[in-house]
Amino acid sequence: MRCLVVTTHPLESSLCQALAAHVVRTLEAAGHTVQREDLYGSGFDPRLSASERAGYYTDYPTDAVVAQMARLQAAEAIVLVFPTWWFGFPAMLKGWFDRVWAPGSAYDHADDYGPIRPRLAGLRRMLAVTTLGSPWWVDRLLMRQPLRRVLKTALVGTCAPQCRFRMLSLYRSERMEPARLASFTRRVERALLRWPR
Repeated sequence: MRCLVVTTHPLESSLCQALAAHVVRTLEAAGHTVQREDLYGSGFDPRLSASERAGYYTDYPTDAVVAQMARLQAAEAIVLVFPTWWFGFPAMLKGWFDRVWAPGSAYDHADDYGPIRPRLAGLRRMLAVTTLGSPWWVDRLLMRQPLRRVLKTALVGTCAPQCRFRMLSLYRSERMEPARLASFTRRVERALLRWPR
């Protein structure tokens, strides 16, 4: 499959960057075609401009993000690798959703501003890999996995309803023991190796 690996972390030495590198190696070894979208490394601007917002419902200007939109539309599978900060997306990743998963790219507006129409018909798989400093019970029981709900329901569910979504969360990542990291890395690898070729 044509896979897009989107990474979001400002530090090259971060755990997220190491996990993303492992994802790329695993996908390539399995015979998939991989493109990497390193949002910090490429200097992606997450800010939705005034002209972009003004044209969101009429004629969204795509010149600044046309390359990112092309990669999104071509992807049959997406892997997101990012840290969870304050139980939310990093601003860089949120800006990628705001500017790239936009009208004419990921969906079309209904004429009456009703339900949107999905455009990512070719997207078949999405895996979100995230790191959190908190223990599992805070994210799952107290916060009720807010990022999983946004990704699965709001983004994938409306822009690519045929896409199978999975999320793997590495909890207590600031106190990482080698054995636990190895176990999590194997979980990520197993999830990717289940994807069709």
